[in-house]
Amino acid sequence: METTPANATPRTRAAFADSRDLDLYLETLQRFERGELDAEAWRAFRLVHGTYGQRQDGDAHMQRVKAPQGILEAAQLNALADVAALYSRGFGHISTRQNIQLHFVKLSDTPAALTRLAEVGLTTREACGNSVRNITACPYSGVARDERFDVTPYSEATTRYFLRHPLSSSLPRKFKIAFEGCPEDHVGARINDIGFRAEVRSGEAGAVERGFRVTVGGGTASLCRLGQVLFDFLPVGELLNVAEAILRTFHRLGDRQNRNANRLKFLIRKLGWEGFHAEVARELEQFRAQGGARLPFDPAHPPVEQPPAHTRPAPLSPESIQAAVTASVLRGPGLLPVLEVDSAPTEASFQAWQRSNVRPQAQAGWAVVAVTVPLGDLSAAQFRVLADLALAYGDGAVRVTTEQNVFFRWIREQDVRPLHQRLASAGLGRDGAGTISDVVSCPGAETCKLAVTQSRGLGRLLGDFLRSRPDLTEAASDLQIKMSGCPNGCSQHHIAGIGFQGSARKLSGRAVPQYFVLLGGTLREEGAQFGRLAAKIPARRVPEALERLIGLYRAERRAGESATEFFARVELPAAKKALAGLDALTAEQAQPEDYVDLGQQSEFRPETQDGECAS
Repeated sequence: METTPANATPRTRAAFADSRDLDLYLETLQRFERGELDAEAWRAFRLVHGTYGQRQDGDAHMQRVKAPQGILEAAQLNALADVAALYSRGFGHISTRQNIQLHFVKLSDTPAALTRLAEVGLTTREACGNSVRNITACPYSGVARDERFDVTPYSEATTRYFLRHPLSSSLPRKFKIAFEGCPEDHVGARINDIGFRAEVRSGEAGAVERGFRVTVGGGTASLCRLGQVLFDFLPVGELLNVAEAILRTFHRLGDRQNRNANRLKFLIRKLGWEGFHAEVARELEQFRAQGGARLPFDPAHPPVEQPPAHTRPAPLSPESIQAAVTASVLRGPGLLPVLEVDSAPTEASFQAWQRSNVRPQAQAGWAVVAVTVPLGDLSAAQFRVLADLALAYGDGAVRVTTEQNVFFRWIREQDVRPLHQRLASAGLGRDGAGTISDVVSCPGAETCKLAVTQSRGLGRLLGDFLRSRPDLTEAASDLQIKMSGCPNGCSQHHIAGIGFQGSARKLSGRAVPQYFVLLGGTLREEGAQFGRLAAKIPARRVPEALERLIGLYRAERRAGESATEFFARVELPAAKKALAGLDALTAEQAQPEDYVDLGQQSEFRPETQDGECAS
């Protein structure tokens, strides 16, 4: 029984929204519509406010919403549901930077959409453009049994410090920051412009000191680089000073002329490591002399997350959840979520889900529950169900992850089964979170100007294929599969055990969609590497390529070797031999479907445009 006061409410955090952003957005939009502002000036402005032009002609925009540290409260989930239903396609998409993206939004609808989001504290400010993007953090922060310390307070303080910062939206290029507190890197800190990894050491009189291992210059796309270590141990109190110094260095010296070489990693390459280090040290000294910046709490004693204390409302019944979800109105274009509700999950399905999707917290009696979200898509009704379940069973909030899933935290162990029953009724009861069947895909050519192929089509094909083949998923359950429609890597396919990168080939004057097969990507504390090119496979042969690669693992793995470990060390000639024949395609061999991209009906005609930003 709950013993909290009857008027107790879920914990909330201060808003990230600011009404002045909305006022400025509306005023600037009106100036653009009156012809007082040219298209390029308007483009630069709207990107800073998260409004991104899609590849479609006409009035189609993606609206990106920041979820700092991936945290979304129940009221915010309901607001996202409203915006998805009223102004988008009836569903939203979780990105690999813990953002929510809503596609096919009309420009005239953006003021109303942003207003609804701001009512619950959500902002789109600096979600796109040459700015400090959404700062990501480990979704297990504060509840992981093996974490060094909870990085959430430090990550949130950094978010608030840089949001609307004088330099934050006038950088040479986008700038990404990530925080990780666990030995396992759940957010890809080393492929960010700045990665902060929690560290502890013994200080005076045996006291434990907190700090960060700071890496800089990470990134993927055309120049894959792991962040280099700038500080082995940075005391937590110096966090904002060092982040400011790095940002100032990039703002002052970054390349503003060549868009293809203006990320922080290129500046480091240009200056050399010693030169870059010296510039940061110079900025750090100057900033400290100006007074520097302090965290809004005692660095050694940050706020500690406590068990939820609100009075939990009764959850919706499985029947009412199913009725709401099956009544969802989803509209195209593009792939729509498949809402596979399960009104009576079996004991076997519950046990499988519990094994893969439930993890005990550091706090005894509580659990983290992962919700597997195929392709990261949630219908408006599902957003509302998550809000209801977060209040009824959790702490009133969820965390979206860089794997495009949703985490409930602070679930009482006795509530795991009824929570699963309701998730299943909402079409969200799948097992396999974080396993090989839980594939990750960027939006691809469905909406993105830069994409070559429909990566979401491949994502659905592989997800369905793997779920139809339990022998494959059981053999290589730990393997991560990610796919992107172009080299930019918004799905982070470069660090997947098997990554797929969209491209095209010509065959007798016609285009065939294909994917580069990259093997062995991994991010681990003891070592990391990017995927190596093993083959270029026509899109419709990718499932067979995956089956052959898992067969190679089964045949040649060492005792106790995981699939991730195997593909990180396997020699490319062996992989190429396993894939032999799949890459070759002649006009005589080609079937009509080979000329049609996955998820499409018409003939494949690759077309890339000038992109406005990437994830």
